[in-house]
Amino acid sequence: MSLLPPWIRVRLSSGDSAAEVERLLRQNGLHTVCDEAHCPNRGECYGRGTAAFMILGDVCTRHCRFCAVRHGVPSPPDPREPDRVADAAARLHLRHVVVTSVTRDDLPDGGASVFATVIRTLHGRNPRLRVEVLIPDFKGSSQALETVLQAEPDVLNHNLETVRRLQRSIRPQADYDRSLGVLAQVAARRTERSFRVKSGLMLGLGETDAEIEETLRDLRAAGCQDLTLGQYLAPSAAHVPVVRFVPPEEFEAWRVRALSMGFEGVASGPLVRSSYWADRLYETATHSAHQGAPRHVGA
Repeated sequence: MSLLPPWIRVRLSSGDSAAEVERLLRQNGLHTVCDEAHCPNRGECYGRGTAAFMILGDVCTRHCRFCAVRHGVPSPPDPREPDRVADAAARLHLRHVVVTSVTRDDLPDGGASVFATVIRTLHGRNPRLRVEVLIPDFKGSSQALETVLQAEPDVLNHNLETVRRLQRSIRPQADYDRSLGVLAQVAARRTERSFRVKSGLMLGLGETDAEIEETLRDLRAAGCQDLTLGQYLAPSAAHVPVVRFVPPEEFEAWRVRALSMGFEGVASGPLVRSSYWADRLYETATHSAHQGAPRHVGA
């Protein structure tokens, strides 16, 4: 399926803000998931002065069939990376920072200690800064999750990505139940400290409505509060192909359904991604939790 429908429109932005973000990233030797994953929103986000930093290098030890990030044997972690991320966040005057990573199964803790150092460095530079982390599954390690949580992120996101039936073909080195277990372990810690638990799904991979419904129920049962739903777009012909382009009205219907199931914040639309408008999703979700009525972030 190669022709894009009219509702898939890339938001182009090439103004001064976007150029400044690109310059800072090059200057600080940083990677973003925006570029590495070929995100369709990166022009718009760079134009707003925002970026989702990708730590632990740009080579992943896994080979997910939907992802454009390179896979292979990565280099050792760079001990200067946390300071460079904090420097870029400060120079961009960010209020909400998203930090994700490649999966590092080669490291004993999966890179959890690096996540923790980045979180603490960012908060140390600016205590009012909100830090959202999008983590791998750390092979389900409770110790690795504890390492990240002790650094006190404001949002902990782990994407389930797709429905149970498609996990093996889309994420061959991951596991549906393991990912749900990660979210459940994180949610269980919310009694000790207030932070958001978040996950996301791609639609258009061949999943059925019944499977989406089941997956949303599984996420809620695991304690997930906030949700992103977006259209899968194949990064290249070598990746798993798009089975179907989901129209905007269906994304809207799933937003309404997710809110009725108890999710507090939902971003649902063809171009929605995990880190897209993450600051706005956080603000609307926390407001909804305080007011007792679920809200959403539009696509």
